[in-house]
Amino acid sequence: MENIQGKVQEELNNISPQMKDEILANFSTFKSYLGDKVAMGEKFGLGDEQLAKTAEKVAGYLAKNEEPKNSEENLLLELWKSGDKVQQQALSHMLVNMVKK
Repeated sequence: MENIQGKVQEELNNISPQMKDEILANFSTFKSYLGDKVAMGEKFGLGDEQLAKTAEKVAGYLAKNEEPKNSEENLLLELWKSGDKVQQQALSHMLVNMVKK
């Protein structure tokens, strides 16, 4: 699991600013991108808990490093910041469930 988290962090660090802007430009694009990554994780055999932990890592990164580009992302940021660790984990699970295809 630690190896997966490291790969997630590496990928986040390697996304170009232009690509980040494209992904975060609107909420539908963000959901589609996250959905593709969840589907890829499922193909590699990740379970719901591992997928949620990965989503938690991504959400934490976005909360610390990116400004929301739309009202939906702003709401997610406010929910993230207002929640404790358990609530952030629950939000991560909900994000994964939302984008599963």
